[in-house]
Order: sequence, then structure tokens, then C-alpha cells
Amino acid sequence: MADETYKGEFYCVKCKEKREAEGKVVVSDNGRRMAKGVCPVCGTNLNRILGKA
Repeated sequence: MADETYKGEFYCVKCKEKREAEGKVVVSDNGRRMAKGVCPVCGTNLNRILGKA
């Protein structure tokens, strides 16, 4: 699998707001595609579930 990236909206749990960020797409243990990024404001890890691979 090529290094896939996702650019879009993530929800930051710490800021309690939606943030525009870029993250890497990974496949979780249960087969779901997830984007993992970092909040540009507070630096918290962000996750967004994209769907099944």
C-alpha cells in the first residue's frame, strides 16, 4: 500500500472544535481505515474513521 494521506476536517476532543489538518491513513486491527493527524492548535493526536478498507 502506498503512503496515503488524508487532508480534511478532524474533531479535536481537547479544543472541542473541528480543525483542518492533514494525516496519514492507516488500517486498524478491525479493518477500518483511519486518518491520524495532529491538531495544529494544541498538538493533540487526532483520529478520523474513514470506512472499511
